[in-house]
Amino acid sequence: MKLRALTYPSFLAFAAVVVPIIAYAQTQIDSLIARISTTANYVISLLFVIATLVFLWGIVKFIASAGDEAGKKQGKALMTWGILGLAVMAAAWGIVNVLIQYVLGGGTSGTYRIPVPR
Repeated sequence: MKLRALTYPSFLAFAAVVVPIIAYAQTQIDSLIARISTTANYVISLLFVIATLVFLWGIVKFIASAGDEAGKKQGKALMTWGILGLAVMAAAWGIVNVLIQYVLGGGTSGTYRIPVPR
């Protein structure tokens, strides 16, 4: 009987200490996921700008070398790589957003739910 009387208060003390720690850990995970998402969006946006500049530089090079076949070829190659870069960045942006929305259950408000097995 004495063991049972001691177990219940011990459990309550343990729960009083552990439950806030678990709740704090959840907010830390939410914050980490939000930071990763924001960083990924900034990096992808920067790469979009770089790919666009490569494409535009290819257009300038193509137009500027109207009589030079080697310059035209180089301009076409830059335009091709620029378009390919834009396509890859669009796919990466889409994949990142799908992962955040469907796998982590994130919303546009910046809060994310971590799936927990039941």
